[in-house]
Amino acid sequence: MASASASLLKSSSPVLDKSEWVKGQAIRQSTVSVRSLPSGPSSLTIRAGSYADELVKTAKTVASPGRGILAMDESNATCGKRLASIGLENTEANRQAYRTLLVTAPGLGQYISGAILFEETLYQSTTDGKKMVDVLVEQNIVPGIKVDKGLVPLAGSNDESWCQGLDGLASRTAAYYQQGARFAKWRTVVSIPNGPSALAVKEAAWGLARYAAIAQDNGLVPIVEPEILLDGDHGIDRTFEVAKKVWAEVFFYLAENNVMFEGILLKPSMVTPGAECKEKATPQQVAEYTLKLLHRRIPPAVPGIMFLSGGQSEVEATLNLNAMNQGPNPWHVSFSYARALQNTCLKTWGGRPENVKAAQDTLLTRAKANSLAQLGKYTGEGESEEAKKGMFVKGYTY
Repeated sequence: MASASASLLKSSSPVLDKSEWVKGQAIRQSTVSVRSLPSGPSSLTIRAGSYADELVKTAKTVASPGRGILAMDESNATCGKRLASIGLENTEANRQAYRTLLVTAPGLGQYISGAILFEETLYQSTTDGKKMVDVLVEQNIVPGIKVDKGLVPLAGSNDESWCQGLDGLASRTAAYYQQGARFAKWRTVVSIPNGPSALAVKEAAWGLARYAAIAQDNGLVPIVEPEILLDGDHGIDRTFEVAKKVWAEVFFYLAENNVMFEGILLKPSMVTPGAECKEKATPQQVAEYTLKLLHRRIPPAVPGIMFLSGGQSEVEATLNLNAMNQGPNPWHVSFSYARALQNTCLKTWGGRPENVKAAQDTLLTRAKANSLAQLGKYTGEGESEEAKKGMFVKGYTY
């Protein structure tokens, strides 16, 4: 293997035979044959995506000052759990009613720049018969779409998972673009209590990179989301070390797949202790560790870091984001929250038509709080007790 490496280094522009690579990750043969590329500049040209300019523009729009993402892409099953919590049946009509409430909240676009939708919602109309996508665009909100097919057990790992959905992704993303989506989301997870194994980290990074390349090829800005789960009793230093390794792998494979960094958005977890750790971290500690991680791993070319809330309380997620914006950052540091924007809103609505305005007001209150946090101007004054309740669920599945 050493001689093979040496011969590779000596050659100015080698290309490995496809048979020698498995998923672009490992050379399997003991000897490597090298063939030279044809001379001339054209042989080294990587085709620029036809959507390059649009991707950059979309990413910058989503990562615009004082705004962030409303994640409302819960699968039908997960949406059913949310509806059940307020005593509603999981029907399309109820899902439509709730999502109509969210997208029609007056002035939402002042604080929200993008909304991640589930496939059903992308093709759905509001209760008044207007396309959800059109309502969002009128609010100056970019429509996005969840494209992964969920987590399944990863064979050969320590009871870990991988994210499926690459099969048929090119045709699906092309169709979603036609329907009006302009960005996509793919979520995979890494579990600290389960290792995490090198296999699980590599699989997560490779899957995200393939997805990102395919999404960009079809006009969608990919949100890259490797979530470090809150599960566990580990301290903040352990989270930092694991996240550092995961992000190194993710960016290595994004580069290997020729993903344009200016046309992606990241959706990382904040660096926090495990949910069951006895030592809690202050917003200042979370900000210090998280920004240190970002500076070590994320190129400044990336336009936006849109943090997930991952089971934090509504107020906790906002305080942590605010702490990260007390000084200048090379990227737009913002939010892509689901429960941390919707929890109190959902409970206020309770499935009752007469509560729609009050629920929308609650959503706008949370959106405004996070908008202020993005600008580093959130104070935390006047928050309700409901907004301070933690939402961590051990072993939570979407």
